[in-house]
Parts: sequence; C-alpha cells; structure tokens
Amino acid sequence: MEIKNLKFDEQGLISCVVQDFYTNQVLTVAYMNEESLTKTLETQQMTFYSRSRQKLWRKGETSGHTQQLVSLKADCDQDALVAKVIKAGPACHQGTESCFNEVLFLAEMKKSITISELYELVLSRKNIPQEKSYTSYLFAKGNEKILKKIGEEATEVVIGAMKNSQEETTYEIADLIYHLLVLMANNDITPTAVMTELALRQVVDKKTKQETMK
Repeated sequence: MEIKNLKFDEQGLISCVVQDFYTNQVLTVAYMNEESLTKTLETQQMTFYSRSRQKLWRKGETSGHTQQLVSLKADCDQDALVAKVIKAGPACHQGTESCFNEVLFLAEMKKSITISELYELVLSRKNIPQEKSYTSYLFAKGNEKILKKIGEEATEVVIGAMKNSQEETTYEIADLIYHLLVLMANNDITPTAVMTELALRQVVDKKTKQETMK
C-alpha cells in the first residue's frame, strides 16, 4: 500500500493509534500529515503533526522518550493508522507508560488484567500512596521488605509445584508476579524494559530455523 492511497481529512491529517510492540498496550493517539508520515517511514522514528503548533514533531526530540517504528498498518477504510513501536521511556508527557489512564467505565464482569494494567495500578500506589493500601505499605518499607516477600512467594511457588497442585501453583505465581511488579516499580523498571531484554536474548538460527536462547 502507498501513502497516496490513504484518506487524509480536510486538514490533510490522519489519526494514528500507537501501540507498544511487546505488550500491545495502547500508548497514545496522535495525528500525521503526509510529510510526517513520510519522515516516520524514512527514519523509523515516530514523527507527528501538532495541530496546536502547526508543525512536525518527533516523539522524544526533547524528552529522549523516542518511539522506534516496528510496523504500520491502515484500517479497512484507509483513514486511520495503527503503529507498533519500541519505546524508550514513558509515552505520556505526564510520565506514565500510556496516555490512557482515566477510567470512564470498567465492567464488573472483567476477570482478567494485563501485566501492563497491573503495573500501572501498582505504580499509581507508589506515586499517590493510599491509606491502608498493602502496595503503598510495601513502597514505604522499600526494597528490603519487597525482596523478602519475593523470596517468600518464590518458595511458595516451588512448594505448590512440588505438590502437583495446579490451583495452588497458579495462586502463588500470581502473588509472585505481583510482588515482582512492585519491585520493578520501586526501581523504575517497566514491563517494556523486561520484554525488550527477553527479546534481545532470543536468537534465531537461520540455518535450522529453530529458536534458541542465549
């Protein structure tokens, strides 16, 4: 598909939804014109058009929180784009991983949560401590307390697995993941950073077409 086939609006703009390549989390929605889109494709760095300033801007040009383009797709009507990126730092100017943090509706029937969503919730308890919040309590106590809990939960995972109890092991793994996320937030380590590290360890053997790990 070529840029000329896209349907820009009357102002010459097209909206672009930006997602994290590793987690699929929606990071932001911004606008592009033909020039910024061309520059994005040429440099593989997300470049947008500011409607308020009426000029191009490259994500991270002042903050350093760049977004490297991995893939770019148009919708069926060819009037909207979705970009998947590898980001270097928070996507939002407020310092959060995503610009989408204000909950308007959350169905009570929801029974699952993504790692990114849980991390954002944990991080909010660090930035805005809540009275009687266990998560805020852990942050107040610091790494020593958090690490102690991680050690305890890791042991519980081992015990559950040795019992061949899927239910108990699942429960303890959930506890372990939660405490690991608290540790990550306390040390400014994001899920994206961990996923990036895992991706760097993956090696594809071109001769055998088999994946190996370093």
